[in-house]
Formats: sequence, C-alpha cells, structure tokens
Amino acid sequence: MPLRLPLVPSGDPDASLTLEPDSGAVVRRSILPGGVRVLTESLPGLKSATVGAWVGVGSRDEDDPHAGSTHFLEHLLFKGTARRSARDIAEAFDGVGAEHNALTGKEYTCYYAKVLDADLPLALDVTLDMVTSARIDEADFEVERKVILEELAMNEDDSGDVAEERFASALFGGHPLGRPIGGTPESIVAVPREAVWEHYRARYVPAALVVVASGAVDHDRVCDLVGEGLSDGGWVLDPAAPPVARRDPNATVDATFTPRVDVDHADEQTNLVIGTRGFKATDERRNALAVYLTVLGVGPSSRLFQEIREKRGLAYSVGTYVAAAAETGTFGMHAGCSPGRADTVAALMAEEFERMTAGVSVAELERAIGQISGSTVLRLEDTAVRMSRLARSELFFGEWRTVEEALSEVRAVTADEVAAIAADLVGRDRCTVRVGPAV
Repeated sequence: MPLRLPLVPSGDPDASLTLEPDSGAVVRRSILPGGVRVLTESLPGLKSATVGAWVGVGSRDEDDPHAGSTHFLEHLLFKGTARRSARDIAEAFDGVGAEHNALTGKEYTCYYAKVLDADLPLALDVTLDMVTSARIDEADFEVERKVILEELAMNEDDSGDVAEERFASALFGGHPLGRPIGGTPESIVAVPREAVWEHYRARYVPAALVVVASGAVDHDRVCDLVGEGLSDGGWVLDPAAPPVARRDPNATVDATFTPRVDVDHADEQTNLVIGTRGFKATDERRNALAVYLTVLGVGPSSRLFQEIREKRGLAYSVGTYVAAAAETGTFGMHAGCSPGRADTVAALMAEEFERMTAGVSVAELERAIGQISGSTVLRLEDTAVRMSRLARSELFFGEWRTVEEALSEVRAVTADEVAAIAADLVGRDRCTVRVGPAV
C-alpha cells in the first residue's frame, strides 16, 4: 500500500517520515518551520544529485491583472538577487558543470539543478537565493519582456505548439486551465513590473515551497541547508505553520467547450489534435489509462502509428498524449500531415479511437504493460526524473509508491479496464483542432 504524505504543522510528530526503501533507495520527508516541505531520496552508489525547488503556483493561479506573471517569474528569478547578479548565478552553476533550468506548468513552477554530490550545498544556496530574494529590477524586467515575446513568437511559428494551445483553449474556454502557460503576447506586453512583483510576493511563500533532492544526498544535511538558505533569504518561518492545502480534486470546472477550431497557419503541414477532456491526476484509473494510451498511440507498435504511418504513409508524427490537473485532464491524439491528407488522417484517428471500445488483444495488453514497465525503470536511471516523481507525489497525490508498487499496479491492469477507459472517452464531447494552410 502507498504511504500517505499528510499536511501537518511542523510540530506534529508525523511531520517527519521515513518511507519504504526501494531497491536500496531511502525516501525521507520532513516539514520544516513555515510549512516548508523537504523530501529526499538517497540512492547508493551515486556521485551526483538533482535538487528542485517547487512552488505550488502555476499559470492557472493568475487573475487577469497578473496574466503571464508565473512564466515571467521563471525568467526573472535568474536575473539576480540581493546577493548575486545574473552573471553570478550563471557562473556559479557553470563553474561546477551543473545542469540547471526552470519550468512552469499550469499548477507549479520548478527551479532545479543537477550537480556532483560535493556541490549540492552550492546548488541549494543559489536556488533558494533565487526563490526567496529575486530583485526583479525594472531594467531586467523590460529585457525579459522582450525575451518572452521572442519565445512566444517562436512557439507561434510551430504549428504543433499552436494546435496544442488551441486545443486546451477549446476544452477549457474561459477557465484558467485553457490559457497558455507562457501567457499571450498581449498579456506580456500589458503586465507591469508591479503586478509581477505582487504575484511573486503573494505566491512565493514558505508554505507553498517543496524542496526535493534525489541521488547522493543526506536528508538531515539537506534540511539544514534549506533552513539556512531560507533564513538568509529573510523568510519568516512560523514553527507551527502548515503547508498550503493541496488542490481540491473535486472542484467544478466551469468552462466552455468548443468542438471545432481551424487556424490558418502558413506551414507545409497541417497539425491535427483530436480529443476530449480527460481524467484528473488522482483518478484511480490512471494505470489503465496509461495502458490504453500506449496501445492506441505510444510508440511504433501502437495502432495509430501502424495504421496511419506504417501502412499508409500519411504522416511522420502521430500519437497520443494526456495532461492531468487536480480536478480534470486532457486526452488528445495528434498528427502532422500534408494539408491535402488532413481529412483522411482525421477520419483514421477517429476510427482507431472508436475501435478501442471493442477491446485490446492479450498481445497488445502484454506489450503495453511491458513497454510502460521498461520505460519507467529506464527513466528512473536519471536522478532528475526521480526528483520530479517525488515532487509530484507530494504536490498532486499526497502519497508515495515505491517503483515496484507502481509497476505492480500497471501489471494488474486488465483488458476490461482498458475497454472501460475507451468507452468512457468515446462517450465524451469531442474536439478537433486543425492548424495549417487553408485548402
């Protein structure tokens, strides 16, 4: 059974947990003063570690006056603090050969670095300095405004990116989940520095912070370093403060649904996305969904790949994807093809989607389970992937499964469960997005 990760004040005896070992790995979790959560996974035999500072705020948490602020902050935190210039931050990471970056999602932001074990104190010090003490100077702000506008323009040139953004908007129109994570050119041009600063001060708080490290790490040492870094950053840490609550998985999504979107886009290909609203992150059917996705559209042996690319040569790229939020999700099939073939490809995608309700063969089921199991273990050779898995367990699920427990659940998926997923998805309102030249 998975172990629960309760949200409790730091003075509670359950604030510090040692979770079950997994192939020699030991996972530990503590809640520090201020409600700061620290999770570590100690892996024997390694000389490196990946550390991430996760803030439970994403693009869905913005109101109109702060639209685009979350992604703006991802850029701005690298521009300098009271202790370090942007160059100092870059040189600190580069000087130890660190792999470092940041990412923004709809429900979180993460700043991470992969370093040698000896350099973990430096990585934590710099990362926490950025999180707690960003300057956000007006001059830096205007420079990054230009950079972000260039980034958005680059994304707009990619018809595949455009299709996925329009698909999210079609599924969740009027809801924050339907907005682009990076903002729009209009919102980035309009948002003032004061609004982004206000968003930073309101959202980057101890109770929303989760620090996660995986690899050659010592839990107690990481906790000490986090406490020192937050104190150096001037954060006030209330000893009795609990972490912020996890998002409500039963919340209602009040959004409009648009069944068809066509975008005239100057390109050599038409990009298609066909799908529907999917399942929330904590849905108990998520393992059956993973098997369903694999059979339908993950990898060269999948039905979509075999039917559309291998047999007919109608597309180079075709497959399935999902995105899960606290209370809902997205299911999509995607393909890129010549404009004149778009109707045929769309019809074949819909046909395979509907054919999944007839069930999957024993061979397909076994192959999908094997594919998921193998790829999962191979990905977990990377401490960055393990760090991210641990963070998502804390932020989204509130429980931790060992790798073997997770694989056992995948292996237990039945053909009937996959067919039930297929029937559920087919019964939902369907959306089709086409992005490409008009024909």
